[in-house]
Amino acid sequence: MNNLKNEISVICFGEVLFDVFPTHKKIGGAPLNVALRLSSLGINAEIISRIGNDEIGTELLTYVQKNGINPVFIQIDPHLETGQVLVKLDDKGSASYTIKYPVAWDKIRCNPEIENAVKRADAFVFGSLVCRDVTSCNTLLELINYATYKIFDVNLRSPFYTKKILIRLMLQSDFIKFNDDELFEICAFLHSPYHSLEQNIIFIAEQTNTKHICVTKGSHGAVLYYNEKMYYNSGYKIEVMDTVGSGDSFLAALLYKLLSNEEPQNAIDFACAMGALVAKNEGANPKITDKVIHTFMNPIKK
Repeated sequence: MNNLKNEISVICFGEVLFDVFPTHKKIGGAPLNVALRLSSLGINAEIISRIGNDEIGTELLTYVQKNGINPVFIQIDPHLETGQVLVKLDDKGSASYTIKYPVAWDKIRCNPEIENAVKRADAFVFGSLVCRDVTSCNTLLELINYATYKIFDVNLRSPFYTKKILIRLMLQSDFIKFNDDELFEICAFLHSPYHSLEQNIIFIAEQTNTKHICVTKGSHGAVLYYNEKMYYNSGYKIEVMDTVGSGDSFLAALLYKLLSNEEPQNAIDFACAMGALVAKNEGANPKITDKVIHTFMNPIKK
């Protein structure tokens, strides 16, 4: 892995879409959120996806370009519309989703240009939601074969996943990120005999031969298992606006630090601060600078 962040390149694969709230809409999709946050942190990030030949697709392309990402690998579908997700927030700001199907990102196609881009990248980020359709799923399974460092962002959205595909993706990954509910659900169907978070993390590591695993715990922070050591952050106290995209920015911030060869403890602390600041703001991609994060992590004591 490279030492200088502007030399690091990351390719994200999967859904690009609009999160549609009761009063407004925001551009999102987990892999796009990760790419946008990586780009804001100075990483050379790109996204492989597909949009419709429609007005909101054009709006999405413009937004991506304005935020430092070359949209060269965003395909345009002649028939299907750009993805949309209906978002409902509860009184605590936690989100639930209604995800339209089929849409353009369900039909991402493989080509030699995309294959070469994945081969050149330092890391390849993907999730499980994109595997709900056989076309995009097959493209992902093909591209994983070319990737140097494979990062699986588990994103369980019922009914859009199967045990079979989750197991296959975990077995092919170098780094797996769960939230705590996802970890326990997957460990249950793998017949884990354990109850604690740490025991189940090690269980997954052994079952999948994965040395890097991270589990987020909402407002209670996260645990990072990295080269057989555990690193912890207990979270930051904030007033939540909404949780949309906070996990995606968390992952981007974590990768930003780890790919820059920083200490895992520094990486998990920084990532938890980023996730908290996103949850404190509206939408998945609020503007958050390094300076804002460090001030948040280290407030001046009077």
